[in-house]
Amino acid sequence: MKLLWDQVGDRTYETGVDRGVLYIPSNGIYNRGVAWNGLTGVDEKPTGAEATPQYADNIKYLNLISAEAYEATISAFTYPDEFAQFDGVAEPVPGVRVGQQTRKAFGYSYRTLKGNDVDGTDLGYLIHLIYGAQAAPSEKNYQTVNDTPAAIEFSWDVTTSPVDGGSLNGTTFKPTASITIDSTDVSADDLANFESIIYGSEGTDARLPLPGEVYSLFAGTALQVVVPTQPTFADNTITIPATAGVVYSIGGVAQDAGDVPITENTGVSASPASGYKFADNADTYWLYDYSA
Repeated sequence: MKLLWDQVGDRTYETGVDRGVLYIPSNGIYNRGVAWNGLTGVDEKPTGAEATPQYADNIKYLNLISAEAYEATISAFTYPDEFAQFDGVAEPVPGVRVGQQTRKAFGYSYRTLKGNDVDGTDLGYLIHLIYGAQAAPSEKNYQTVNDTPAAIEFSWDVTTSPVDGGSLNGTTFKPTASITIDSTDVSADDLANFESIIYGSEGTDARLPLPGEVYSLFAGTALQVVVPTQPTFADNTITIPATAGVVYSIGGVAQDAGDVPITENTGVSASPASGYKFADNADTYWLYDYSA
């Protein structure tokens, strides 16, 4: 077939950035997401994959390629309160913030728009998933108010540690820190189901599925349906059940099965483990009242 260039509908491009989400991990599971408002840019800057030539027999014998790593710079006018712990800030009491603390790893996602010469940016979009991210300290430039006011734009240099790359249909993938979903190449039903997971739904927290679960969601691999068992409560003690396929969390921290004494009113949330999904209308949150 003869090659043709710049045909109508083939002039595609990407632009914009929106729908930022910060995911808070617990024991390697990103089971709680919060909206990241004011996102202005994500500059991806992969490193590595550099060639080191090897010589033998008086010729260039081969190239050895170094490992590739995902790095980026996130820019925003603001950030979720929950991001403070990932920016090296602790809050010993409400409103008092202490810097230079341990920087924890987090996950995040964002969306870019995909357009062409026919539909513009209504063509579709790409959802970018990032795992094992850590933010480096960044400058914050405070200036006096003047006759050309401008909002402060924060930025963070991000490095990553890859997570298990998962497998599908007998193919095992290398550890990765990034996955991209193209809305124009996947089924609308699969995409809607996926977005209900990463953005949350009525009664269910947003979460970031690990790579293996992402593959299964779009490959038509059936997820096992499970119904969360409600934790029991007596004498100011919550008993977390051992339910296969269910991760129970308190305050965003995953809990092992067993007793959890409480000293204040406490909520328990449930999220599906990789390879599982909850039955429709399943209860996923329970609030228990502390009795003094």
